[in-house]
Amino acid sequence: MPKSAHVKDYIRTIVDFPHEGILFRDVTTLFADPRGFRMAIDQMLHPYAGTRIDKVVGLEARGFILGGAIAHQLSVGFVPIRKKGKLPGTTINQEYKLEYGEAIVELHDDAIQPGEQVLVVDDLLATGGTAEAGIRLIERLGGEIVSCSFIIDLPDLGGREKLEIMGMDVQVLCEFEGL
Repeated sequence: MPKSAHVKDYIRTIVDFPHEGILFRDVTTLFADPRGFRMAIDQMLHPYAGTRIDKVVGLEARGFILGGAIAHQLSVGFVPIRKKGKLPGTTINQEYKLEYGEAIVELHDDAIQPGEQVLVVDDLLATGGTAEAGIRLIERLGGEIVSCSFIIDLPDLGGREKLEIMGMDVQVLCEFEGL
């Protein structure tokens, strides 16, 4: 892939995946390129220079890749929010709506301490359902959300607006129109 000054240029689009009519924004090409991946992590970190962050929470599954790298750069702990049944310890859970049906995410009940400053990260913000569920879990444990950071926003699906109505600061590196 040619060198680029924009994260968006490292993201490929797969037509009709996983269903006909969907334009899937594939960040694996960004992750595979060392310059692109470094650029994305640096740009995701930039808004928080000088901000107290105690934990980085990554949303399943690509949020784990980003969250681990960001937590490492900040020298803070990383916490995964996983699909139901994937965490081994005692958990709390939150249901959320999908396009067709519902899903449940979980968080270890001791992963966030009251008053901890938390940065939530994921690769893509679409409808905001997974992020909203994650935020609710963190807040139930007394964590305070500093911000939510994503590589991609799909503004036509309304996720950013949903999170901002909840009072969240939302940072994105790029946007793609459509589904």
